[in-house]
Order: sequence, then structure tokens, then C-alpha cells
Amino acid sequence: MIRVLVVDDDFMVAKVHSGYVARTEGFEVAGVAHTGGDALRLVASLKPDLVLLDIYLPDQSGLDVLKSLRANEDVDVIVITAATDVDTVRSAMRGGVLHYLIKPFDYSALRDQLAHFASLRDKLHRLDTAGQADVDQVFGARPTSKPLLPKGLTPETARLVENALRSHPDGLSASECASSTGVARVSARRYLEHFVSTGRAEVRLRYGGTGRPERIYGLVPGA
Repeated sequence: MIRVLVVDDDFMVAKVHSGYVARTEGFEVAGVAHTGGDALRLVASLKPDLVLLDIYLPDQSGLDVLKSLRANEDVDVIVITAATDVDTVRSAMRGGVLHYLIKPFDYSALRDQLAHFASLRDKLHRLDTAGQADVDQVFGARPTSKPLLPKGLTPETARLVENALRSHPDGLSASECASSTGVARVSARRYLEHFVSTGRAEVRLRYGGTGRPERIYGLVPGA
């Protein structure tokens, strides 16, 4: 389980955000803090994996909390705040936050970011060295509820290919995907390679008795 500390000065908002975390598979609420001082103490004692950090706190700015966390703790941070001024956004970015969610937001917005965090965390834990594609995924664009598709690809076929991937947890080739979905092999491979390029799928090589190795595609856990 990924343990999350929720930091917000508003007791009701903190309760709502804690509920969002609790209903997300693979996550649990490690604790709740309503001041910057409490946040720092709880991070030190509870050692959460992730902090959902408000900027407007009664005793100190969330940006000051972020600086202290960066200097003293090994924890990831997502900012959740009503602060929309560019200086605050810039300071949070420079402080190394994973994302910046502006209140109010619904469950799906936070769920997408939690899923993204879980996927990257799992991927980095499984890597000994990072290739450029891995680095691009870590530092690239964040996910949205409606990802854009390259020209020529359609959401309907993308869903077919994604369902085929989900029904083959051990992975499948472009030919096997084509047989499963009724899509042409060339088209199936385009969709599979798109999922790889966006970090939703990964590819490995399957070696047979003769000929070139076959590319086998599988969904990234949490994608």
C-alpha cells in the first residue's frame, strides 16, 4: 500500500481528500495534518510515501513546509491548493512537486494523479538503469482523463486494444492482438506502440526457435 499524508487547514476539505485517497486502490491514509508544524512532525514520525500539501496553512506557508521536506525528508509531494498565482506555481515546481492540483477538484482529477504516481513508483522500483523512454515518462506530461491520440487512431479502437491487453496479463504480440480484436496487424501494432510511447504499456522480446524475436506488449501495472 502507498501511504499518504493529507495536509489541509480546513477539516472538512481534509476529510474529503482523505476519502478520495481511501477509495483509490493501492492507497491508504497514513495521517492528517492541519498545520505546517504538524505536517513536518507527522512526516518525520509516519514516513509516508506521498504528501498532499495545501499552500495556505495557519502557521506557515506550504511552500516553507515543502522546503523543509526537501531538506530533511525523502518523500514525494503533490500540492493541493486554491492558490493560482504564477509565483506560487513556479515556487512549487522549483521545489520538486509531482503535480499541482487547484481546488476545487473532483475525485477523478486526484485519482489520475495517484495512479500516475503509483505507476512511476512501480516502474522505477523495477529498473536498475533508466533509458531515455523511462526518463521521458518520469519527467514528461502528466496524464489526463481523456488522452489525445495521434492522427489516424480512434478512441474506439484504442479501447479494443486496451481491453485485449487487460485480458492478456502475460502480454501478447501484435498478431495476437489483431486476432483478438479483429483489427489489422499493422493497425494493432500502431496502437500498441502508442501505448508504449505514453507509458501505459511496456514491451519485451520473445525469442522463438528461428527468425527475429517477437515484440510482446503488456500493460504497465496501475495504467
